[in-house]
Parts: sequence; C-alpha cells; structure tokens
Amino acid sequence: MTNLYQQLETPAPPDLPSPGQVYDERLTAQTHRGLLVYFRKLTNILSTVLGPRGGKYLNLPYGAFQDSTDQTAANTTTAYAITFDTTDYSNGITLSNSSRLNVSQAGIYNVQFSIQFKNTTNDSQDSDVWFRKNGTDIAKSNSRFGLAPRKSAGDPSHTIAALNYFVDLAESDYLQLMWRPSDVGVSIEQYPAGTSPTRPATPSVIATVSFVSNLSA
Repeated sequence: MTNLYQQLETPAPPDLPSPGQVYDERLTAQTHRGLLVYFRKLTNILSTVLGPRGGKYLNLPYGAFQDSTDQTAANTTTAYAITFDTTDYSNGITLSNSSRLNVSQAGIYNVQFSIQFKNTTNDSQDSDVWFRKNGTDIAKSNSRFGLAPRKSAGDPSHTIAALNYFVDLAESDYLQLMWRPSDVGVSIEQYPAGTSPTRPATPSVIATVSFVSNLSA
C-alpha cells in the first residue's frame, strides 16, 4: 500500500549538555558531536528533498471529487451550486454540504473541473460556470460554454466544459462551482458504464483542487 505520509524522518534536536562555569574539553567535544550528527541529518534531508525526485517526499493538500447523478435547472434566472456525491482523494481538502470544497490551509490553489453537459433542445444553447468563495461570487471567474442543437429527438448533443483556475484561499475558506443554463433543456448528465466496447461510467462532474503555493500573489 502506498505510504501517503511523510517519508523522511524529522531529526530530533540534539540533547546537549549544559555548559559549566569553566571550559571543559570533554563537554565541548560532546556538544560538538551532538551538533555534528544533527546537522548531518538535516543536510541529508535537504539534499533528498532538493534532489531530482525530491518532490515525492512533499505532502501538499489536494482533493478530487465527482458526482454520479444528473443535475438540472428549474429556470434560467437562478444560480445553481454544482454538487458532488463522491470523494476520490482528500488530503487537507474536504467536501461538505454536497457542494462546498473546504481547505484547511491558506494558500494559492489550482481548481480544475470537467462538466458533462447535455442539450435536448432544437437550438444552440449556452451554460455559464463560475466560482463562488464563501458564498460570494469571485469577480471575473465566469466562463460561457456553447452547446450545439440536439441531433434528433432521442439523440441530444453533448459537450465537456473544462477549465482550471487559480484562487487565493484562507484557512477554512470554501469554494463552490456555480452554473446557469440558457434553457432548462440543458442539464449536467451522468452516463452508466458502456459495452461494445466496455468503457467506464461518465461522471456528471469531476473536480480537483491542488495546493500551489503558500505565498499570495
């Protein structure tokens, strides 16, 4: 099983003897040896982390989420929160209230989504998708995705809306994906696993959140 935790052991501070009132060669040598061992361990750790494959020892926040249900809009004048029902990976980033992606550490995060849209109308349609932080829309975060008219009465058109976005989040902040279609004939659709050939199910939504940096822009 993969070890998801820190793979390098943090060296304990050396247990150094207390200095006396006068110079003691034995005491000085003992102190020197303790510090030498400690700094050698620190140097080895830094050399490993800063090496060509040192990134494998870093433990950064991340999360991956998806939904296996259809999501619809009752009207075109309401903003709807996109929901998730499955957590694939969670390390410092958690799902709550079905739509909130919560972070436990402040920093810059890269948020990516993939949304499976379906259009059952005879006309071209649009769907807006944007980000909301702590219940407030993030300025200039909207994207508009176009959907072709359905191909026939029983054959709707489909498109994948995908995007990645950097956002500055404080500890305990949460993000939501919001959407609004130009017609209620547009929905977010899941599809079961297929046959001939065998192929996986299609989630209605996939989202990932990755920690980028603890330094604000």
